[in-house]
Amino acid sequence: MATEAITIRADRLTVERLDNLAKALDRSRNYVVKQALEAYLEEQSWQIQAIEEGLESLERGAGRPHEQVMAELRAKLRAKIGQGGQKDQD
Repeated sequence: MATEAITIRADRLTVERLDNLAKALDRSRNYVVKQALEAYLEEQSWQIQAIEEGLESLERGAGRPHEQVMAELRAKLRAKIGQGGQKDQD
């Protein structure tokens, strides 16, 4: 695959950390930055996709009201910690 050069600016401490990591891995700065960038893009893409799927689900009416979810969570917490008779304090 063809590559394209990009330029970034970073503070001295970040560059030093990058250089230290590259040295410890016996790799180039470029390799370390490329690996980090790919990992970041993969993570962000996954999160964006999950958010979009969630929004589409809500548009289809598959969601539940916030109050219902919170009431269910409070009930589970009360059961878990043994305070089943106490009222919620919001």
